[in-house]
Amino acid sequence: MSYVKPDQFIDDIIQSGVTKTNLTIKQMFLRGTLAGAILGAATAVSLTAAAQTGLPIVGAVLFPVGFAIILLFGLELVTGSFALIPLAILEGRTTIKKGLTNFGVVICAHLFGAVLFGFLYVISITYMGTQTSDPMVQAIMHLAEHKVLPYEAVGASGIVVAIIKGMLCNWMVAIGTIMFYVSKSTAGKILAMWLPVTIFFSLGLEHAIVNMFVIPAGMMLGSPISIGEWLVWNQLPVLVGNLLGAVLFTALPVYFSHRTRVNRAAEVDGAREPVLIRS
Repeated sequence: MSYVKPDQFIDDIIQSGVTKTNLTIKQMFLRGTLAGAILGAATAVSLTAAAQTGLPIVGAVLFPVGFAIILLFGLELVTGSFALIPLAILEGRTTIKKGLTNFGVVICAHLFGAVLFGFLYVISITYMGTQTSDPMVQAIMHLAEHKVLPYEAVGASGIVVAIIKGMLCNWMVAIGTIMFYVSKSTAGKILAMWLPVTIFFSLGLEHAIVNMFVIPAGMMLGSPISIGEWLVWNQLPVLVGNLLGAVLFTALPVYFSHRTRVNRAAEVDGAREPVLIRS
């Protein structure tokens, strides 16, 4: 699988963060839109598999197909960027302003892509709202309600739980993003990415982009959830949790455990040259 050790790929993940912040707004939005739609499709596939087999673990094993497509196509997934861009900022390779711009544009694009796919998917499974017999209708509604109403029922504690679930989720997703760089072969990249993403989905944790598809789709199908409830009791706290999980549980530990004087590099006159610094 052409394995690449962490101390050898550490600069690649930082350079990836630099590249993401230097995209144009158009590129960020288009790539983010596609990623949001693809994750929506992957979520629908996993729910379908779980409903057909009666085994949720089957859906969890299939879900990472969307994640693999996004990374192999070089699209923008903000939950992965939460681990890459802060490291580029930490090393002075890009700016906080550029990082925040990427996050803001890509999040909006994810929302557009995920809701668009959700709208089209709801039309397809309900035959333009004329039928509700498809088992996916109840599956999506149940999941959407489960992602909002239990948190709302316990008040402020629910927001804390949503943040923690978001942190635990993106701990795995950020690891999956970084593991894209542990192999030089396509097969190796796919397998490496697949493992941690399967973990998060099988544990029922909270991923902000997945929720941009599931909850709006559930609302379209009739789930008793308002836009305010969705944002307050799930979307915003989960997004915060995803950011904290990526930075605190993955990006910083990986960086400080593998960054050394030898493997750090900087752009010098357009060429990458080693620069010795303190560990």
